[in-house]
Amino acid sequence: MGRVAVATHPYMETLAMSRNERDRSKIMAGVAQEDVTLIAASGLMGVSYRQGKRIWRRYQDEGDDGLVHRLRGKPSPRRKSAKLREQVLALFDEPRYEGFGPTLMAEQLLEAKLVVDHETLRRWRIAKGRHTVGRRKQQHRDWRERKACFGEMVQMDGSHHDWFEGRGSKCVLMVMVDDATNRMHCRVFEEETTRASYDVLEEARIAWEFICGSGQHLSVRRTAEHRGTTGGESTTNAVWRGDGAVGDQADIGQQPASQRASGMDERHTTRPAGQRDAAGWDQ
Repeated sequence: MGRVAVATHPYMETLAMSRNERDRSKIMAGVAQEDVTLIAASGLMGVSYRQGKRIWRRYQDEGDDGLVHRLRGKPSPRRKSAKLREQVLALFDEPRYEGFGPTLMAEQLLEAKLVVDHETLRRWRIAKGRHTVGRRKQQHRDWRERKACFGEMVQMDGSHHDWFEGRGSKCVLMVMVDDATNRMHCRVFEEETTRASYDVLEEARIAWEFICGSGQHLSVRRTAEHRGTTGGESTTNAVWRGDGAVGDQADIGQQPASQRASGMDERHTTRPAGQRDAAGWDQ
């Protein structure tokens, strides 16, 4: 509708008009003074000549009052009744609805076969002074710097999808991302299991510590008594300790050789980010 202008009439009478209606008043005044034809005036108003004649007749009969929308100042036919408004607002005071916002309350009313939009509820509560309007503060999240070296820490998660597009069974794509360089190493498995995670870790042969998709943190600690030497190369193996809660650490070398996820070569743990990547990592 545009902004509302105020037209001044004799005897200090005022009339609220929209910008479009105020422009029509000026055009009709030009037609009355024969400065512009009715055909041209209809084009200026963006209406047909037939509609222009109707507007001109109303202007002749009522003046500026005839240009104002007929429903202005009248209640909307879709307006909710005052009785329903008071009934709904009273529900907010009941103990069982304590803490309910407009959206949740609208869902509860719908179950009771009362259709009231959540925005309508919000406006009602604002008018009663029961709903404060303000911006929601953004949740603070700590920022962590990336690791300095390639292979110092990786993040791993599984993506379940029909990767073969119906040509095979559904599977999971295990993705491991290096924290320092964002390089990825991927492999497809039938299921997302701990064994699958160990296999990906074994192929990468670079991880010092990694974070699983569930938020669990596996920190590999190398100590003298937990190191194994094979062919002059130091190898490490990770074992979960605890109940799987966030922050549980893993010790090395405490699994039987047949169950170990071996191959995490300590030589790769101090590799700078700019040097050549380990075998199997995407370029």
